[in-house]
Amino acid sequence: MDTAAPSGAPYVQLNGVSKAFAGTRALQDVDFACRRGSIHAILGENGAGKSTLIKMLSGVLRPDTGTIQVDGREVNFSSPSDAAAHGIVCIFQELSLLPDLTVADNICIADPPRRFGLIDGRAQRRRAEELLARIKCEDVDPNALVRDLSLSRRQMVEIAKALGKQPRVLILDEATSALTSRDVETVYELLGQLKADNVAALFISHRMHEVEKLCDTLSVFRSGQHIETFAAGAHSDRDIVRLMIGRDVDAYFPEKPEPVERTPYLSIRNLSWENRLNGVDLDISQGEIVGLGGLDGQGQKELLLALFGVLRGVTGDVTAGDIRSRPGSPFAAKTGKSRIALVPEDRKTEGLMLPMSISDNLLAASYDRVSNGPLIDATKERAAVADGIRQLQIKVGHVSDPVATLSGGNQQKVVIAKWLMTDPDIILLNDPTRGIDVGTKQELYRLMRNLADKGKTILFYSTDYAELIGCCDRIAIMYDGAITAQFSGTDVSEEAIVAASLNISTQTAA
Repeated sequence: MDTAAPSGAPYVQLNGVSKAFAGTRALQDVDFACRRGSIHAILGENGAGKSTLIKMLSGVLRPDTGTIQVDGREVNFSSPSDAAAHGIVCIFQELSLLPDLTVADNICIADPPRRFGLIDGRAQRRRAEELLARIKCEDVDPNALVRDLSLSRRQMVEIAKALGKQPRVLILDEATSALTSRDVETVYELLGQLKADNVAALFISHRMHEVEKLCDTLSVFRSGQHIETFAAGAHSDRDIVRLMIGRDVDAYFPEKPEPVERTPYLSIRNLSWENRLNGVDLDISQGEIVGLGGLDGQGQKELLLALFGVLRGVTGDVTAGDIRSRPGSPFAAKTGKSRIALVPEDRKTEGLMLPMSISDNLLAASYDRVSNGPLIDATKERAAVADGIRQLQIKVGHVSDPVATLSGGNQQKVVIAKWLMTDPDIILLNDPTRGIDVGTKQELYRLMRNLADKGKTILFYSTDYAELIGCCDRIAIMYDGAITAQFSGTDVSEEAIVAASLNISTQTAA
């Protein structure tokens, strides 16, 4: 159903496309079209069919039934390179970079410049420099190994690599979810330029403010079906969410308890590390959710890593209850008297072992709890896995399936369940809702509140201000490696958070 669409003939069109995996219908009789010179949002929960759709468009998968047309001609892509030859290029959420190759090698890997039949290293470097400059990443050395780059910089290299293929249709799958705020703005500008150059952009994001800012057309998918395509502004956010999940949204964030005086449980004093943490002071009580805000890169991630025992050379004092609790390793953190769990930033590389089974991933941090001496107790193992799946409502086929077969939202649930199975007292969350759908986000918000109600101490870093305001009892803003402001109750507002993140007063910001 199309309530509005840009003018002009579709450049890419799907007619009656279906795809099934092991009897499960991923797409069913989908009709879909996109036009050049448009930024077209693809919306839906994890498992709605978005990933299958873009994998078919980019040549990773073939439809079981139905047809795909590009520029009026039917196509049957045999590979991603075949799709790229037709002008369709995808930037997947799971990065395709090879970590042990250089930035220039990765950017030019599909079609490196050659001289006398050999790869021309100088020309390859020049091409990489030009593409990096186009996305304002002149600070990235083309000769650097990808493994030495931050996640945000790796994502930008992936974007440069895609631009090098001169796409006529560019698909971005959560391409901004791992980026710094500065890089996000660069991607926004790039998409505007591509639209002006008559390129079609298919934009998949669970951040509605991005969709509202960028996209002129929106399509909603649910349970493998194309529900509706409409022009930007035709539906409210609430209506869009209703289309995505098939039900009304009663309350996006769970209700917070009335504020009460609490005795601090986790106390951090003068915590410092290199030039990234500069005397952090923070108290968090049992049953409290404290949010970490501020511009990206102000020490939030390093604070979580320091508390979990990942970093070496940390100074300062950390106590949990009356016991000193600055662990020297993650193992010490999860097994100490006050047990600590960390849900990391990147579930693909830091949270999961993708080829291994769902069961193995769930038990990875808590095998000691299902073992009798050196042997695993199969009964305890099955019970623990079933309990983790039940508590997080993880949608699985069989627990022996590779965890890589799950949707992004269910993979994130596995990461969280893995750490909850250690029964932690202190839970550290590093942007846990990045790249997951609105329905799963709501489940995680409720889970966080339930854990706090049970007395858990939660420190929650998010790049989404709405999350901080909606979920947290108190918000601590970091600037230049230190806590510079805290807000609670009626003091919490997006204006106050933004002003504190920029280290300016509200009066000055106004």
